[in-house]
Amino acid sequence: MDSQKDALQRIIATLANKNEELQNFIETLNHTLGRVQVNSTQVVSDLEEEFDTLYSILDEMKESMTNTIKQDTVRKSHELQNQLTQSTSALESAEELLEFANNALHITDEGDFTKAAKQIKDRVTMAPAFRLTLKPKATDNMTHLMVDFSQERPLLQGLKFLPVPRAPEIVLGDCLVIDNEVTVAWRMPVEDSKIDHYILEYRKTSHEGLPRVKDEQCWEVVDDVKSTEHTLQGLRFDTKFMNFRVRACNKAAAGDYSDPVTLETRAFNFGFDSTSSHLNLKVEDRSVEWDPQGGKGVDSKVKGKENKGSGTPSPKRTSVTRSPAPRGARDRFTGESYTVLGDTSMESDQHYWEVKPQKDCKSYSVGLAYRNLGKFEQLGKTNTSWCIHVNNWLQNSFAAKHNNKAKNLDVAAPDSIGVYCDFDRGQLSFYNAENKQLLHTFKVKFTQPVVPAFMVWCGGLTLSTGLQIPSAVRSFQKTENGLGGSNSSISQQDPAVACDICLYDKLPSVDSSLMP
Repeated sequence: MDSQKDALQRIIATLANKNEELQNFIETLNHTLGRVQVNSTQVVSDLEEEFDTLYSILDEMKESMTNTIKQDTVRKSHELQNQLTQSTSALESAEELLEFANNALHITDEGDFTKAAKQIKDRVTMAPAFRLTLKPKATDNMTHLMVDFSQERPLLQGLKFLPVPRAPEIVLGDCLVIDNEVTVAWRMPVEDSKIDHYILEYRKTSHEGLPRVKDEQCWEVVDDVKSTEHTLQGLRFDTKFMNFRVRACNKAAAGDYSDPVTLETRAFNFGFDSTSSHLNLKVEDRSVEWDPQGGKGVDSKVKGKENKGSGTPSPKRTSVTRSPAPRGARDRFTGESYTVLGDTSMESDQHYWEVKPQKDCKSYSVGLAYRNLGKFEQLGKTNTSWCIHVNNWLQNSFAAKHNNKAKNLDVAAPDSIGVYCDFDRGQLSFYNAENKQLLHTFKVKFTQPVVPAFMVWCGGLTLSTGLQIPSAVRSFQKTENGLGGSNSSISQQDPAVACDICLYDKLPSVDSSLMP
């Protein structure tokens, strides 16, 4: 009966997955169908615009060439008209002179004849008919203004749609996700020498498998990629997966998208649990900061109090009133425990995050704790918390702390600390986040889920999550086979470690009478 139920459950899960795939496919088809209509209308509009532009150019050329013909016609007409006018006048003058000469032949008086002959000779010498060039200044030939589109016509008749590059193929085996970088590689199905560049698009998603049309994220665009590989750097992996697609472009147009691929980008994401934070801590999305006025409610007389074992008086502070915690939340830290926990627990696998303190931060701790850490308890001073502690107040110290034991670390506190937790193998390691130098390792047998834990006083911390385990850390862990930092580890079962708590205790205190 149980085996049949299990089999039925598997069938139900398979059907549910297939139904989800079909639903996504139907949404894709509907989206594509709608885009076909939209894109069709757009390309028709673009086509009409291109032809209108071509028509406009031809009309402009026609008008310009027609004006040239008209101007040449006017010029020739003007020159020929002037010649015609001059020739007509010369002809009239010549006819008059000819008539006068014919009449002179009939003059009988010798004196009058001689005088007329002399006049005729003088007039002939000055006659326009003998001064004109009897050659037209313009011809009637207009062939120099004819056009021949025999070469252009085949070009126009050969107009075609733009040659569009084919869709690239993303090579999944060559894609790489490491150190919060994603390298995407692709190839063309056939060689295309006319490709000018590629466009890579990506988006974050919480869904495995093919990209969904109705996804909560928009596509991000990386344009003008010149090679068939591109690396996205400095990513924050705050979703489990990322979708990628690429298209090729020539000088004229962009081709179809490649088939999209989905790459896994799992990382540990969490924030501060503001319901757990001490009221003197101001908690924001990715930062926590000491606020001496935090939670100030009632004015009370406060006396300074010395921390046990420190011998150094702590600064006075104002008493606070606790806000009621939301239903189901743990109590806020109070008293001298200026602590805030992470809002996400770890109960398996490996995880990594980084913490950067403010430059003037006087005291802070970074580590892990069980969620039931007492509201008055300080990190590293119980058997349910592990941390490294930096103290820059009065005298500097850098130590690893657990179960009220401390081990001074023989390195300078880095500007940023990386925290690595391998829950299954019971390992908590701290690194210099910049150069991945191992600072300290705890070997622990976790008996319940743990949460990131932070203490800060007179300063602030900035949290970086969504980080993969750095390859340098992974490499180191493999090399050490889980023993990393044997010279700087405090075992949970090691009672011989020297106790050095006094520096950790030099924090401001409140009168115990004010504690709830």
